[in-house]
Order: sequence, then C-alpha cells, then structure tokens
Amino acid sequence: MRPPRRPSINGWRVTSLTSTASLSLEQAPPISVPFRFFLTAPLFLLLAALLLMLEGAAVLTDRWSPLTLSMTHLFTLGVLGQVMMGAMLQMLPVLAGSPVPRVVPLAITVHLATSLGTLALVAGFLGAGALWMKLAVCLLAGGFALFIGGVGIALWRVVRVSATVIAMRLAVLGLLVTVLLGLYLAAAQLWKLPYVDLIMLTNTHLAWGGTAWVGLLIVGVGYQVVPMFQLTPEYPLRLQRLFAPLLFAALLVWSLDYWSISAAPWLALLVGSGFMLFALVTLHLQRRRRRKLADVTLNFWRLGLGLVVLAWLLMLTRALSDLNLDLWLGVCLIFAVLSIINGMLYKIVPFLSWFHLQHQKTASLAGGGPRIPSMKELLPDRFARRQWYLHLLALLLWAGVLAVGDSLTLPAGLFLGLSSLLLCYNLVRVVLKFRHLQAELRAAAPAGAVDQHY
Repeated sequence: MRPPRRPSINGWRVTSLTSTASLSLEQAPPISVPFRFFLTAPLFLLLAALLLMLEGAAVLTDRWSPLTLSMTHLFTLGVLGQVMMGAMLQMLPVLAGSPVPRVVPLAITVHLATSLGTLALVAGFLGAGALWMKLAVCLLAGGFALFIGGVGIALWRVVRVSATVIAMRLAVLGLLVTVLLGLYLAAAQLWKLPYVDLIMLTNTHLAWGGTAWVGLLIVGVGYQVVPMFQLTPEYPLRLQRLFAPLLFAALLVWSLDYWSISAAPWLALLVGSGFMLFALVTLHLQRRRRRKLADVTLNFWRLGLGLVVLAWLLMLTRALSDLNLDLWLGVCLIFAVLSIINGMLYKIVPFLSWFHLQHQKTASLAGGGPRIPSMKELLPDRFARRQWYLHLLALLLWAGVLAVGDSLTLPAGLFLGLSSLLLCYNLVRVVLKFRHLQAELRAAAPAGAVDQHY
C-alpha cells in the first residue's frame, strides 16, 4: 500500500518545513497575532500616500520639515514597524521554539498602543498641538516597552541559538536604542530637556532604527524564508554566523566615532557595504533556485535588493562629493524595505493560513474532510502581479517628484495609495478564505475535536 501523499504548498512537498520541532504549530501563536499587524501596515501606507497628495512636493523637500518627519514616521513606525513586530511575534516561537509569554493580550495591547501612538505622533508633527505629542510619547513608550519586554523574555529562553536568533536578539537591542533615542528627542522638544546636538541625535536614531532593528531583522528572517519559499540553496554558514554580529559591531563603532571630533563617513559606508553584500548574496542564491517557476514575489525581492545596492552607490557618491543626497537615499531605502516586506507578506500570510488549516484538519479530521487549497490558490499570482505594477510605478513617480518637483506629486501619491489598497485587499482576501475554510473544518469535525488555538 502506498503511503499517503504529503500535503503540497506550491506543488512541492513540505517535508523540509514540517520535519523540525521549531516549526510546530503547538508553539505558534494564534493566527490573529501576526495578522493584526500585517493588515494594519497597508493602511499606514495609504495615509502616507494621502499626505503626499494633499501636501505636494513639500513632503520631500527638506528632511527636517514637519511634513517630511510625518511621512517618515508613517513609513517607519506605521508600515515597517507593524510588519516587523508581527513577524517577530510569529517567527520567535516557530523558528526559535520560544513562545512570547501571554502573546495574545500582549499583541492586542502593543498593536493598539503603537498604532494610536503613531497617529498621535503624526498629528503632533502636523501642528495639532503639544498634547498630541505627549500622548504619542506615552503610547509609544508603553507599547514598545511591552513588546521589547515580551520578546526579550522569549529570546532569553531560547535553547538552540541559531543565526536567526542572534540576528533577532541584536535587532531587538537596536529597537531599544532606537526607541530610547526617539523618546528623548520628543521629550527634549516638549519639556526643554538638554541635548548635545539635535541633528546628531536624529541621525543616530535613524541609523539604529534602519540598520539594527529593520535591517538585521530582515536579514535574520531572510535566512529562513528565502530558502524555504524561493527554493534557493541555504545562505553560506560563515555569512550566517558572522554577518549580524559584525554589522552590529560596525554600527556601534560608527555611533561612537560619529560623536567624536573625527567622525569618518567611511564607517557609515562600511555598514552599508554589509547590506550590499547580503543583497548580492541573496540575488546570487535566487539565480540558483531549484524550480525556476514564475513567481511575482521574486520581483519584489529583486527590486528591493537592487535598491539596496543603489543606496550603497548613493552613499559612496555622497562620501566622495559634496552632493546632498539625503532625500534620494531616504526614498531609495524606504522603497527597498517596502519591496522586500511586500514580497515577504505575499508568502508568509498564505503560508500561515495554509499551515494552520492543514494542522487543524489533521488534528480534528485525521486528514479527511474539505481539501485545503495551496498557497498559490489562496493568493494567486495574478492578484499580486497587479499590485506589483502599481508598486513599481509608484516608485518611479516618487523618484520623479525628487527630480522634477510638484507636478508629479498627485500621481505619485495616487499610485502609492492604489498599491496600498490592493495590497490590503489581497491580504484580506486570504484572511477571508482562511475564515471560510476554518468554518468548514469546524462544521465537518466531531463535536469538541477542533483545536480552538486557531
């Protein structure tokens, strides 16, 4: 008698995904934990698009203006922060085998505090008054303290420390530094606290947030999701072991040197070189995929990685000349990360839905009952491809705003808004399918057989 066929995700068997205890759903949080963060991110992206449409090129003319600061924090806190926190709460138990304590109430509280705190911060930047800034400081301080405390406990409890866990630990340290610097900057403005240099504090805050928190977390998660979902070879072991610690050390040296008299721009370029190396290695691995089928998520990844390389070239140009490329560099890096997390979401959300449904079916119906769709059926490529074109056009138009000014701000904001709406629609569509299939499984299962964990 032939053994039963293993379930398929994208037409390939899932032995490599389910053969390790670290991917056991008994340790994974309820699917609502990451999804509440993932589904919020496109809404903040829509707000950023609306801000550009309403305020025009003034949003991108001076990095220190309230409009630019509002736009920056809609991207960093509202979009990137939400996705990063949702990914961390999901990946820690799944990949590291260490659940976050009381994850459901923690996730609800962190999500509400950071979402409302981000809105209050933007309102404060836009002139709504000091009360909104004070509210933002309180909400963001509380939300991030709870998040860092929860994931910190989980990271401390990890028994088998992998390269991904090391990257996560350093990313959380980076988040802690970023939050402390950001809160001090806000408090210094509100309560006239002493500070050495506003520009230097802001640049350090930005460097730790972008490099340590967002950058190292993407790298650590990339070690897992790139080979898993894109069927590439594994990252070189030496790169996995050394990349995050060396880059974190380089960032620390840069920070200390930046505050000295002889601050060297080449140290910042060295940190950027690390991410360029990761981008080039990832592109090389993607060329060696075992099954070279069309996959629109690869377009997002390749665009993002290409923008990382372009950002390094901009940093090199800035170091060799007197050109002010801050806004170009900022747009380049923001769209680089947006592209990569867009590609990640289009794999992680359908995978989690498939995985939870498959486990629920096995637990309650012993593998029988309704058929569970594959990832490609939960989120067909044609839906993601439509959003890919809007995303690419939005990037080109944003670059056009920097190049020619106000005449392109309306279409740039419009296409970014349409891209965010379609991303949200595609993700919500998967969630609705998940809920429908979950209801079918419950209806088909014997009384009391369905695990309510899902």
